[in-house]
This record gives sequence, structure tokens and C-alpha cells, in this order.
Amino acid sequence: MREPVLNLQKPVGDEVKQTTCYMCACRCGINVHLSGGRIRYIEGNPAHPVNRGVLCAKGSAGIMQHYSPARLDKPLLRVGERGEGKFREIEWDQALALAAGWLSETRARDPDRLAFFTGRDQSQALTGWWAQQYGTVNYAAHGGFCSVNMAAGGLYTLGGSFWEFGEPDWEHAKYLMLWGVAEDHDSNPIKLGLGHMKGRGAKVVAVNPVRTGYGAIADEWIGIRPGTDGLFAFALIHELLKADKVDLDYLVRYTNAHWLVVHDPGAADDGLFARDAEGRALCWDRTAQALASAEGTDLSPAIVGEHTLADGRRAVPVFQLMAQRYLDPQYAPDAVAERCGVPAATIRRIAGELAAAAFNAPVELPIAWTDTHGREHKTMVGRPVAFHAMRGISAHSNGFHTCRALHLLQLLLGAVDTPGSFRYQPPFPRPIPPANRPGRTRLANGALDAPPLGFIHGPEDLLVDAQGQPRRLDHAYSWRYPLAVHGMLHTVIRNAWAGDPQEVDVLFLFMANMSWNSAMNTGETMRWLTDKRPDGEYRIPKIIYSDAYSSEMVAYADLVLPDTTYLERFDAISLLDRPISDADRAADAIRHPVLDAADQGRSHGAGALGSTGGTRDVRGFQSVLLDLGARIGLPALLRDDGTPRYADYADYIVNHERAPGVGLLAGWRGDGSQHGKGPPNPRQLDRYREHGGFWQAEVPASGRYFKMANRDYLQWSQGMGFIAKAEPVVLQLYSETLQKFRLAAQGHGPVQPPERERARVAQYFDPLPIWYEPFEGAQLEPTRFPLSAVTQRPPFMYHAWGSQNAWLRQITARNYLYLHPDTAARHGLADDDWVHVDSHHGRITVQCRAVANVQPDTVWTWNAIGKRRGAWKLAKDAPESKKGFLLNHLISDVLPDSDYANADPVTGQAAWFDLRVSLHRADAGEDTLPQFAPVGDGPENNAPLRYGAGFRKARP
Repeated sequence: MREPVLNLQKPVGDEVKQTTCYMCACRCGINVHLSGGRIRYIEGNPAHPVNRGVLCAKGSAGIMQHYSPARLDKPLLRVGERGEGKFREIEWDQALALAAGWLSETRARDPDRLAFFTGRDQSQALTGWWAQQYGTVNYAAHGGFCSVNMAAGGLYTLGGSFWEFGEPDWEHAKYLMLWGVAEDHDSNPIKLGLGHMKGRGAKVVAVNPVRTGYGAIADEWIGIRPGTDGLFAFALIHELLKADKVDLDYLVRYTNAHWLVVHDPGAADDGLFARDAEGRALCWDRTAQALASAEGTDLSPAIVGEHTLADGRRAVPVFQLMAQRYLDPQYAPDAVAERCGVPAATIRRIAGELAAAAFNAPVELPIAWTDTHGREHKTMVGRPVAFHAMRGISAHSNGFHTCRALHLLQLLLGAVDTPGSFRYQPPFPRPIPPANRPGRTRLANGALDAPPLGFIHGPEDLLVDAQGQPRRLDHAYSWRYPLAVHGMLHTVIRNAWAGDPQEVDVLFLFMANMSWNSAMNTGETMRWLTDKRPDGEYRIPKIIYSDAYSSEMVAYADLVLPDTTYLERFDAISLLDRPISDADRAADAIRHPVLDAADQGRSHGAGALGSTGGTRDVRGFQSVLLDLGARIGLPALLRDDGTPRYADYADYIVNHERAPGVGLLAGWRGDGSQHGKGPPNPRQLDRYREHGGFWQAEVPASGRYFKMANRDYLQWSQGMGFIAKAEPVVLQLYSETLQKFRLAAQGHGPVQPPERERARVAQYFDPLPIWYEPFEGAQLEPTRFPLSAVTQRPPFMYHAWGSQNAWLRQITARNYLYLHPDTAARHGLADDDWVHVDSHHGRITVQCRAVANVQPDTVWTWNAIGKRRGAWKLAKDAPESKKGFLLNHLISDVLPDSDYANADPVTGQAAWFDLRVSLHRADAGEDTLPQFAPVGDGPENNAPLRYGAGFRKARP
């Protein structure tokens, strides 16, 4: 007799709709069960490539995100002073006319007087394009505040990066190192992968000052001191080089290890690659005893030794420069152990384990493939060592070079896109650096010649004026932060207030909680937003803000445009932006309205949620942005007859083409049978809905590894429209792009930095990875601020909008300062004692607890729990505002002894993990400090929030 099959996905309502979660950046597929037009249940979609049915606490709590009392209901116009939270509701026609008027006036005066910055949204393919059409260079998204070091470090080294651009080979890796990985990003795929790896017996090592989440289940936790990961990586490299545990064959085939570097100190080409008349890089062929093209075949290239070029100049291979640097005794384990907080014996053991995993038992898959030189390989052989890294290594002022150091370590092991190692996800890898440069020139129709964000290839691409000063409001792409490929969100408010480099007329923000948890220097940020000129006008004249919820930033807006929740909107999770691919397939997805915003009721008050009383009048921000673009006459948003080109965002998703045949979505193009490239298909969104809200295309089996030099993959990628040419991507141990900036700083070339910036550029634009003390720690007296302070993102919450969720708040509604028991004992502190935490910038007063999951010289807390009174429609005595807190109050946006941003000098990445503090016992208190005046009016009552009781069946 057959066992009955248990149906784990039986509908619990009258309808099930499939869409994409937005409770974090994971972008899992979800099944939304509806009953009578209300959400009954949210579960994972088993067919979805991201989560395969797994759903976390955040995703399941999406019900309470949608029915949050904090939802905005109508457009709002400020009637009080900024920061008071006093508004009156207005109609959309008035709101759009007002916004369009401000934007039109500003564009006519100077498009760069609009500062358009977005937070943690997932529609940058649209917002960046819109800014290009408007003609402002002052556009960026949240990446400069989050993890641009990781992206830039990878893209300038590997043509890809960790997280959204790549993943470990979960199936074949035998040794995985997690560097600075918290639980908030890509959580379900990582959980699935870790479970699979541990089930196979692979070893997992977590490198992080704090042990939570993934680190808690790792086989080994290395509690490193913040900001020293690069030094630890160099010590591992030192040991591998000493032991000759380096994959030289891999280096010669896929990297520039054998490329010759001109050695001519003082000359304009010193440190550049030696090239032939056609511009091809040269190497020394040991067999022919002659110079040869470094990308040729059937060579035996030298990787050490000095060689003479045809014109008499001397040159040495990249590998020799690298080996000379990292074999230096300053990188030996005994030399770095104390600074890293990692014993020298541990460093040597980890280096030995990496070498053993990589070289003693390589993975060989019986898959034939052909490289870009036409050479056929019967199998795919790889080193089963994988790395994964995230914000913990990125949010430091030395983060760019730390990311490069990790990639260098991977390359020496031959562990990039081989079986068992780090793997690229389509559409990566891309050329190094990627081809698109940032827009700099305004066309006759007022638009920029390219989107505002792009990749700098050399000093000539910088956005600076004739005197070498920044053109952009955030100072991205200037001599101060040349490779700021995501912009610098954290500098915008100060510079807009200061009019540096020029005043702005309109600050336009979307989902960017800039007055609170997305601000370094919160107190001053609030002051800048409210500061007035002597004539009584605000220094930042007009602020337009769009959000779905009444965050702290709403109170500082002049005009509020209410966004929908993620269950009421269209979105494109696009390959042009932030795709959901994995290493074996390209994938993208949509969100679509599973609920009608007009039927979802007003959100004022508390108590039972989900009623349909009243009408919410909200619109998706992307559709509003397109509407505004048409109203102000942006050329690409109008037809020839002057009517809007796009009816709304859904229309734009389907019909917009970035290039012929290339749109936001890759699936079901043309007549529905074309994928990747093809004309617009008016039924495309229907096809996505019919297929669970996502599309995927398998990478050819012969193209799944060695993507940087795999003929079948590169041809497939070109056919899909991901790359322009099916050419190999040579991985860059040594970055000529960085050397170009160093030469400019030394006085060479037509574009040179101002005198003030020369030494800084020359120091930090080293073509090989370097390590230096994080700036804040280097500029402060160590005995005055002896501790590092960092944040972790809770696995059950994501940014501020998750920590206002009624269900998730039951897990944590407040946070503590966590410190090692030895640290607590030194300061005479016990659990729940109050403590002053001081930085060079300010003080907070909070309660502490002793825990053993932290490096002894580090204190930590959960991020984004603390709320300002009155925000998010939380009760006036909510624990988040009385007991919760942010470390942001302690973090200065500028460095202690200069006006440089508290940021990485290469990319402008916000260095909020560089925070140094001291602790002092405080008297017991009632509330954490600082406290600020309440904003908004809070809920109408403090009744418990309930949802779901109405679905219960009546009992007999």
C-alpha cells in the first residue's frame, strides 16, 4: 500500500499568486495565499532558482510589512518646520504638478542642481537612466554606503565580484572561507549552500570580529580585529609563496602574472605594461628567448627575471613584483599576528589547509570544453577552495585593497571559476574594467552622453573641472575618490548644505533614510537638513522624498510621494541591474501587484490589521518617476507627438530597450520564443506571471567553469547580450588602471591631480594590493579610543523597514552593546549596566551585555534596531526608541584631522566599520542617549497589532 503524499503547499485561501519577496536583498520567489482580497499566508516558491522553496522569518513576516501601520497613505506637503513632521494631505495632481515644477525650473537653470539619490531600492537600471535623461551628474544609489569596495575590488581584478556577481561552488568546494559575511544578504542561498557543504564534510572557516549566524555554524571562527583582513590575507600569501604552493599554470593561462611591466623609474611609462606596436601586452618566451605576445599560445613564458625591451628599457614580469612584495618579512605570520589578533600558528595552519585542499585533492569533472584559443580540454580540473566575502571587509577605509588581496589569494591558488572554487554568475565576467564610463558631457537635448555611474579607465575619465576640483556633489569620480563606481551617498547631505562644489536646488531621495540609519553623523545631518540662510530660507531649498513608510526621513521632506508596498507594485529584477542568476544559469524576475493598493485600507491607528476600510492613495515610485519625466519634457520619455512614451513602469519594463533587442527583462522577448535579446513582446509580463514570476536560461554544460576563457560561455554570453564581444577576460593581479593614476600624481600625462591630492593618490593607487591602518584608528591616540565598534545585521531583520515589522519586533525590539567578558571585567561592567560609549565625534549611553562571540578588542550591536520617537508609527514608549540605539551617532562623516570623507581613498566607500571608541561606566538610566524630539504623531492608540483572527473558522 502506498504511503499518502503529504501536500505541503495546499492553498489556505481562495487564490495563490507568485511574485518576488522584498524583505531583504535576497529576492526569493514567494507564493502569496490570498483570502477575500487579503493575505492569508506567504511561503517560498519551490520552483524558484534563488530559494527553492526556503523562506526565512523576514519573508514570512511580509504580511505585517504590507499591513504595517507605518504605511504612507497620501501625498504630503509640509506645513510646519522641517523635522517637525507636520504635513497636510494633498492630491496626486497637485503633488506631481509641484514636483514637476521644481524639477523643470531646476533643469532649465542647471541640471546638476538636482541631486537625485536612492537608497536600498532595486531599480537602478531605471533611476540611473532617468538621471541621464534629466542631465544631472549628481545621481547615485546606496552602494557607496554599503559595499562598493567589494564590487570595485572584484570588477577591477576579476571582472566579477562576490555576492551578486558570484558564489562559491557549493557542490564541489572542500574548504570555504567566509570573510566578513553577515546574515542579511543572500541569506537563503547561503543557508542552502552551507547545509549542503557541511553535509558533504567540507570545512567552513568564518573570519569576522563577531561570531553570529553563519560564523556560529562554521567549523572554525577566526575572531580577527576589524580592518586587518588584508594583512591576514597577505600573511597567507606569504606562506603559500614560501612553500611554493602556487598554481603557476593557472596564473599563466588566465592572469597577467607573466606580463612584463616597464621598470623605468621617473619615466612616464614606469609601471605600465610593455606593449608591441599594436598595443598588445608582451611577455618573455623562455623557449624562443624572445619577446612575445603575452596572450599568445604555445608559449613558455617567464614569470621572473629582468628582460630588455627592443628600445633598451628594462621590464620584469608581474609575478616577480608580486613575489618580491609579499615575501617581505613584514608579512610573515609572526609579524602580523599581534595586529590581526590571530596567532601566528593559526595563520600558518590555515595557509597549510588552503594549500592541502587546493593541491592535494583537485576536483576533476568529466566535461569537455574549449578555451578561447581553440584548445580542447577533455576535463575540467579545479581547486576546491572557495571564498565568499561581504560588508565586513568592505566598509573600511582600506577595504578596496583588502578585497583585491583576497582575490590575489584566490588567484594564486588557481581558485577562480574552477570546479570547487568561487564561480561567476551571469552576466559576469565582464571586461576589466567594464566598458561603460560615467556620463560627463551634456548633449543638445540636455541629456548626458551616458548614465552618471560607470567605470573609470584612467585620469581622463574623471569628473573634475579645469582646476581638478570635483564636479559631482558627492565628490565621486574626483581625485579624492577616483573609482567611486557606486557614488557616495554618505557625503550628499553635508555637501548639499555646504554648496560644495555648488549649491543644489532640489534634493530628490527615494527610500534613503538619510536622517537616521543611513547617515554617518546623524545629529549634524539633521541640523544640515534644517539649517537656514540669514534670509530665512533653507540652505537645501527643496527636498522631495518617496518612501512606502513613515521613516525618520519623512519629517525632513517638503513634499512626500507615497510609494506602494512590494506586494502592490511592479519591479524588474534585471540582468541590467542586480540579477538573481546563479553560476549555472542566468535568471531575472519580476514583482507584480498581487494586491490593489486602493483596496488595502488606510494604515492609521493600531489594533486589527488588514481591514479594507478607507482608501490608500499611493503609487509605485518608478511609475511616478516616469510620469514626472514626461511632465518636464525629458526627450526619451516623450513620443514625437509630445505624449508620454510610457504609460507606467510596467509599460517601461516591456518596451524600453537599452540597446537594440536588450531590455530590462531577458525572457520571452519578440514573439515569445526569443531569450536574452529580441524585440519587445507586449505579452512578456504575462509570460513571467505564467512561469512563477521568473525566467532562467541554463549556461551550456561546457561553459559552466573557466568562464573568463571559455569559448562556449563567452559566445553564449555575447548571444544573450551580456557582453559585446566573445573575448577572454585576463584576470588582473597587477592593475595598470591604478598605475595610471599613480603616474599622474607623479607629474605625468595630460590630466594630473591638484597639488594637494598628489601624495594621497600616489600612495593609495598602488597597482598591487597594499595594507594600511584604517584612517580613523591611525589618526587617533590608541590609548584614548582602544576599542573597535561594529554592527551586525540581524538574520531576522533587514535595515530599518524590517525592524518596524510587528512580527519581527517580537524577536528583538531593542539592542544592547555586546562586549567580551574580559573587556567587561576590565571596565567593571556586568550585564544590563549602563555605559557611555565615546568616539572622537560623540557619545551614546546604552546598556551592555557580556558575550563570548566577539573579538576582545571589539564591541558590537545589532544595526537599525534603534528608532526615533514618533517614526514608523511605533508607540511613543516603544522599546526601539527608549532602549534601542544606533552606533551611527558616534560615526563622523569626515576624518578626525581633515575634511576628507571618512571613506576609502580609492572608491569612496563609507568606512563605518573603522569606528574607534572607549567605554566608561554610566549611572543607571531610563532611556538610551541621545534622544531627539519626537517626529510625527505616532499611532492613535497603543493597542496590540493583530492579524489573522478573522480567518479563523467559527467553532461549533
